[in-house]
This record gives sequence, C-alpha cells and structure tokens, in this order.
Amino acid sequence: MTRPALALLAMLLLAACASEDGAVTATETVAAAPVEFWVRAEGELKAAKATPLRVPGQNFARRQLVWMLPDGSPVKKGDLVARFEAAQSKLQLDKALLDLQRNALARASKEGELEVGLDRVEVELAQAESALAIARRYARADFEALARNVVLDAVEDEEFLQEKTGVLRWRQDQSAQRGEAELDVLGVQRNTLEADAANKRGDLDALELRAPHDGIFMLAISWSGELPRIGEQMWASTEFANLPDIDALEVELRLPQQEAQGLALGQKVELAPLGHPGQQAVGEVTWVASAPRAVSRQNPAKFVSAKASVPAEAAKRHGWVPGQAFTGRVILLSAPEALTVPNVALSGEGDQAFVTVLDGGEPVRRPVELGKRGPARTQVLSGLAAGERVLLAADAPAANDEAGAAP
Repeated sequence: MTRPALALLAMLLLAACASEDGAVTATETVAAAPVEFWVRAEGELKAAKATPLRVPGQNFARRQLVWMLPDGSPVKKGDLVARFEAAQSKLQLDKALLDLQRNALARASKEGELEVGLDRVEVELAQAESALAIARRYARADFEALARNVVLDAVEDEEFLQEKTGVLRWRQDQSAQRGEAELDVLGVQRNTLEADAANKRGDLDALELRAPHDGIFMLAISWSGELPRIGEQMWASTEFANLPDIDALEVELRLPQQEAQGLALGQKVELAPLGHPGQQAVGEVTWVASAPRAVSRQNPAKFVSAKASVPAEAAKRHGWVPGQAFTGRVILLSAPEALTVPNVALSGEGDQAFVTVLDGGEPVRRPVELGKRGPARTQVLSGLAAGERVLLAADAPAANDEAGAAP
C-alpha cells in the first residue's frame, strides 16, 4: 500500500467522462511523482547460526535432568547450563566391573589348569624318556652276556617307548597351543569389558553440560512439542537446547500471499520489536520462500515466508534475543520519481499487461511494461506517458470491448 501523502503527490485526478449513452467512466491522469510501495509483516527473531547442545553420554543411555538455566538466559563460554544424573549408567558400570573380576578369576583358573596339565605331561614324558634310555642300553648289550629273550624284550620296549615319547611331546605342544588360545579368548573378553567400563565411566564423568561459546541459552522443543522439564528422562545425544550466535540474527517474516507479489531479495526492511517502535533497525531481505503455504489446517489462508537480516550492532545495543516478536515494513519500491497506475486499471493476456487509455476521447487498449507491484498500485516502466488518462478497468467494461485487441 502507499501512504496517503504519497497518493496525493501522485496527482490522482479522477474525471467524469460522459459517453454518448450517458454512462460515466472513472479515469486517472498519469503523473510522475515520488513513490514508495511497502507491505507490513510480522515475524520472530531467530539466529541464523546456532550450536546444538545435546544430552551428554553415549547412544541409548538414559539421563535424568536435575538442573538447568532458565530459558533465554545469556551465557559465557564455559558456563554450566545443565546437570544430569545417570542411575542406569552407574548400574551398568558396576556390572562391567563385576564382569571384569569374573574374567580375572576365570583367567587365573585357566592358567592354573593349564599349568597342572603341562606338569602332568612333563612328568610322564620324563618317565618315558628315562625308560627309553634304559631300553636303548639293553638293546645294545652283547648277546653272550644276557639271555636272548631279555635282549628281545628290551628291543621291543625301545620301540614302544619311542612312540610313547613322541605322543607325549605332541600332547605337550597341543596343550600349550590350546592353553594360549583359551587365554587369548579371555584376553579379548577382558578388553571388551574394559572398554565398556571406560565408556560407562565417561558417561558418569560427562553429566554436566557447558556452553561452548557466548550466546543465549534456548531450550529446544521435543518431538512431542514440549520443552524439557526438571526430572525428565532423556536419551543421550538427543538435542536438548541450542546456543544461538547473537552476532548472526535474522527475523523470519510472514506475509499474506496477495501482498507478497513484489517481494524480492535485497529489499530494505525496517524492523522493530513488537511494542517497541523506537528500537528500529534496517535490514534487507535475504531469503524468500519459493511457494506460499498455509499456517495450519484450521487456517486455509496462505502466507509467504521470508527472512531479513538484523544488524549485529543494533541487536547488541537493544539487547534483542531470539524468540522476540518483530514487525517489519518491507520497502518494495522507493523512487524519487516514477509512473504508477492503480492495480484495478491493469489487465493481462499471458505475460503481457495492458491498460486502457483515452486517446482523443476514445478508449484504446495499450500494452505496458510493468515494474514493482504494490498492494494497491503498480510501477509502469514503459508504454505510458505523464498526462495520459487511464481508465479504471473495473468501471469501464464497455470501453474495453470497443478497444478490441492491442494495436
């Protein structure tokens, strides 16, 4: 919409032109004048950059919130913002330590069992080697010194003892290898239990949440649409709050679809907190949604979202914090001199716009090139000249029929 003063400066002259049949047609004389198109919007101050603050601990660990700062509190780097308890992690740590003790006992028992088994094999092997030495001595004895049957028995005993000695040495090697493998399994189990215990200790040592940098402590809304509460159970690693960067703030605006047609990047926006018009700052449009959308299922009206930058110096001077409601005046067009026509005087076919002008008292349909479009008026770049009279289309259907197609 345009201001009343600017509407007067635009030299809007409505004349009553009587046609042959006595009908009255409303017209406006085009004049170059200072012009400003703007639309008003409302929105919320948000941070363009924010550091998420997550519940400390490993995944699938439960935490209970026991203390936190009030929502919206300013914090410095290293300040404590929340404290948690982890009863489940403490129980899991106790269980991991108990399993470590059991593993140590199992290892000691296995080492003792292996040592006894190896000692038994070594005793049998020593006996067999001793008997083999005796058998070998008899086997090399002179047949004349001993009876023949004694020598044959000694030779037979030597072959048997050689086989027995080989078997005992094989059992000794197998027992040692099997024992090492079983001890390796217990060692792997011990490493796993130690890693689990270390994780649980880390969970218990990380029950305090501190600010990584300066900012404003803002609680995050959960999937259920609620803010965190004292005593609430939370999963570790889930987002609990965020720390907006107060040096990078922006206002997310919302405009009715019909009023946002001329919205574009780079346009100036006069911003002020709702209820504090004196705290004004000037930003610019940095983002415009590609399509309008309804606010809720209960409200079918569609709005266009846009974002406007906020000067960091103004935010610090006035103490603005994310979450504040803001109003904005988006300047669609500001020119010291321009030609404009009422929106009701425009018609179109495809991408081509037309106006109906009086030429020698006769209505003529003429194509025009348009510039910025405001809620009530539109800038004309070419196709019209100052002093020409434009018919208001809503009041002159007959004139349009007589004009026919564009020349």
